[in-house]
Amino acid sequence: MERVTKLASEKPVVIFSKSSCCMCHTIKTLFYDFGASPAVHELDEIPRGREIEQALLRLGCSPSVPAVFIGGEHVGGANEVMSLHLNRSLIPMLRRVGALWV
Repeated sequence: MERVTKLASEKPVVIFSKSSCCMCHTIKTLFYDFGASPAVHELDEIPRGREIEQALLRLGCSPSVPAVFIGGEHVGGANEVMSLHLNRSLIPMLRRVGALWV
């Protein structure tokens, strides 16, 4: 879990994803459309990706991907991110952590 914590803190927005996951693609596109540049870790393409996925599950990420961290804090998966977006909380959150400048 230490590796997940370290990776989750490397940029203002970090997404743990799988390249074949359609919801992961949707969440990544949402952040890119905002102008944010998240660090994306494709667990099916990186060494020890299965270990990271297991650590995410132990942290309470269910399903394990997409797992979104903003400012080093786990905010949730696709449902939680979309809820934040729909209630207009996501963009202010991104501004607070320096992921957006406008």
